[in-house]
Amino acid sequence: MTPPPFDIPRSEPRRSLDPVRFCAMTTVALIAWVVSPPVCLMIMSGFGLWAYARAIRGGLRESRCVLKRPALVLGYLSLTFVAGALGFVAHLIGG
Repeated sequence: MTPPPFDIPRSEPRRSLDPVRFCAMTTVALIAWVVSPPVCLMIMSGFGLWAYARAIRGGLRESRCVLKRPALVLGYLSLTFVAGALGFVAHLIGG
């Protein structure tokens, strides 16, 4: 009688997380900014920046976001965060 075959576990390369949802949510927040305070924009783009930075450290090389390249997505999220901060400051000042 032959022994049963042993399955040798194979380690597959770990896929990194693509936080495309945060890119999409930042776009929605940018549109919502027209009718609401820019704090929402800052929060969503801040989460997106955190998630993309973490994903890039984990090996993300291409995003499903329209911009494709994670560096471009980080630039977009950074610009929207700064725009939200400027809008919030302008709102506080009364401009």
